[in-house]
Amino acid sequence: MTNSASETLGLYTDFYELSMAQGYFLAGKKDEKTVFDYFYRTNPYEGGFLVFAGLEDLLNLLTAFRYSEENLKYLEKHGFCPEFLDYLKDFSFNGTIFSVREGEIVFPNEPILRVEGNIIEAQLIETLLLNILNFGSLIATKAFRIKLVCGEKSFADFGLRRAHGIGGIQASRAAIIGGASSTSNVQSGFLYDIPVSGTMAHSWVQSFDDELTAFHEYARFNPDRTVLLVDTYDTLRSGIPNTIIVAKEMEAMENKLIGIRLDSGDLAYLSKKARKMLDAAGLEYVKIFASNQLNEYVINSLNEQHAPLDAYGVGTELITGKPDAALDGVYKLALCNGTPRMKISENIEKMTYPGRKSLYRYFDSEGNFFRDGILLENEDPDDCDCIYNPVHPDKCTTVAGLKRENLHNIVYENNMITNPLPSPQQCHEYLMSRAALLPAEHKRFIMPHIYKVGSSKELLELRDQLRKKIGNKSI
Repeated sequence: MTNSASETLGLYTDFYELSMAQGYFLAGKKDEKTVFDYFYRTNPYEGGFLVFAGLEDLLNLLTAFRYSEENLKYLEKHGFCPEFLDYLKDFSFNGTIFSVREGEIVFPNEPILRVEGNIIEAQLIETLLLNILNFGSLIATKAFRIKLVCGEKSFADFGLRRAHGIGGIQASRAAIIGGASSTSNVQSGFLYDIPVSGTMAHSWVQSFDDELTAFHEYARFNPDRTVLLVDTYDTLRSGIPNTIIVAKEMEAMENKLIGIRLDSGDLAYLSKKARKMLDAAGLEYVKIFASNQLNEYVINSLNEQHAPLDAYGVGTELITGKPDAALDGVYKLALCNGTPRMKISENIEKMTYPGRKSLYRYFDSEGNFFRDGILLENEDPDDCDCIYNPVHPDKCTTVAGLKRENLHNIVYENNMITNPLPSPQQCHEYLMSRAALLPAEHKRFIMPHIYKVGSSKELLELRDQLRKKIGNKSI
């Protein structure tokens, strides 16, 4: 999403971020160097993975993370001191960001993205980062789940009217990354250069005195992209017979009806009946599209019933990420002024990894995803022969000799996006190439197999040492 030159987004944050930033400034900590990690703890939808999305939106928004005079006057009213406001006058985010690629398949508790910068700039962008990445990744994952059951069939994002306000713009982009072939959202189509599509609403049919006239007129004005909504009155006794009449008239004009859309009723039953009626009329080429409260489970059921549907329009369930309301992505401090930092918890699973880290993916002998390993950045991965379970460190997996790749790349540096960013369609192509390497047991919807993410022995030892050190000090 692009921003105008005059737009400033420094207030796109929670109040406590600014309160802490002022505290850092007044305490003389503004030049302290920090490292923050972005990760999430639980896979959404009780699934086996997450599709990472939202990176382009985040990076573009960071270029506008500044404070205008109007912003500063607003903060002054809320009690921020003049010295700190002077500091914010020339503020911009000049940190460095390392990230996995957008469209990558990732797993819980691994550092998907790393932010390096002074403590104020790294702190202030927390809310923006979480807001964009959590939502984008949630929607992209939902879209990919739908793609998995659609197979070769396509589906479109029809969700803007049910989306959470302006977030629907970014959600449509995430849907394309996950697998939607197009969106009804014209604003997203314009901003991101993604395909747009749409048919008609019931109001079009209702606005004419009869259904046949409504179909005639729509076909007359849209001869190359006519899809008729056939369920306004009666799908089988009215909608399909009138469709056949219009389709034959279009053939006489050397045009072809693209398809019909079913938006209510028993979609399996109606699509089978409609297919027979269309085929009997010699209209085998006319496609049947379905919409109406679809999700991955409903589409899977329609497939199991052999419903002759060619494509789907998915709205509410996709664009709101139902049934999950949010992704539990978090942003935690891992290094400050050269000293490793971590969050302590009585639950070892909720302890964070300290220090500057890299994320590696290991592949088995067939080239499929095998394990992900978290290593300290200064470690030589050639010296890491085993990946250890972070909860049960007595358990480990040998990775010596396996092909691996470092998933982190620099994506932002010196207030600039470092490389041209891939389009949403290119992100989807990358996702599909990665999904082909993810074993099927991790992609199933019911009780998916847990993909193993471990850490190096050196990282575990650092965590345990720091845990004991902090524990002793806190007593």
